[in-house]
Amino acid sequence: MILEVKNLSKSFKDKKAVDQISFGVKEGEAYGLLGPNGAGKSTTIGMIFGLLKPTTGEVVVNGFPLIKQPEQAKSCMGYVPQEIALYPELTATENLTYWGRMYGLGGAKLAQRVAEVLQIVGLSDRAKSTIETFSGGMKRRVNIAAALLHEPKVLIMDEPTVGVDPQSRNHILETVKKLNAAGLTIVYTSHYMEEVEFLCTRIGIIDHGKIIAEGTVPELRRIVGEVATLVLQVSSLPEGLLATLHGLSELNTVAATLEVLQITAGDAAQALAAVTQVLADYRVKLRSVDIKEANLEAVFLHLTGRALRD
Repeated sequence: MILEVKNLSKSFKDKKAVDQISFGVKEGEAYGLLGPNGAGKSTTIGMIFGLLKPTTGEVVVNGFPLIKQPEQAKSCMGYVPQEIALYPELTATENLTYWGRMYGLGGAKLAQRVAEVLQIVGLSDRAKSTIETFSGGMKRRVNIAAALLHEPKVLIMDEPTVGVDPQSRNHILETVKKLNAAGLTIVYTSHYMEEVEFLCTRIGIIDHGKIIAEGTVPELRRIVGEVATLVLQVSSLPEGLLATLHGLSELNTVAATLEVLQITAGDAAQALAAVTQVLADYRVKLRSVDIKEANLEAVFLHLTGRALRD
């Protein structure tokens, strides 16, 4: 394992943000941490990269224990934070040159790496433009470029697509996919199920600071068996509706967000018929129905009883 996380915990006063998390990542693998906001993903990443001191547990990177050999361990990792870690008044090249020097690079090697990483993220033509002129998505791409400068063995990415436009998001995902295909180990956190499913070969589902399931996408899907997910847009959620739905034998789980019902069931047709009758009894209009095959969100809903984005 190029990255080993052993019994990692972190408490803030009376709150335990991360609770005895353990997992390993093989060299060349893309490992995803999937969970809702507040699940403990960023705290876990902060401890892996050495930004937060664990309350208990250990992190080993490329054979180097993070606590005992922090410089050696950190030199093996590149970190892409949620926040933009760039100077707006400097150009892309100037920002990357600054960060490259912080990594100990210099001279012709640094200039070469700056040019290479700008090409990787598709911003060679904006090398001399100041960051303040960049869109949010472009800034995030420069963030990724900065993390690649020293040619790390492991790239740690903490929700790198939050708040970006769809085109930039797709570019970031395709870039990460290519980096992994070229052999770079990726650790990717997100609350977007489709991103993790697209990028990652193995996934840990995290909730309330604990990993509640782990495996490949097919392995995780088998947790729920042949279960379908029904997403229903309704006109309202009157009092008593959810309790009635929870009482239906045709349904496995029921969750609600605003005016959207998310339901899992073994037989989608039977479930829809039963739910439609209940909605009619409560005089609730059914505006749309979307039936999905078992996916990671269905697994999360099955394990926790609540929607991934709750």
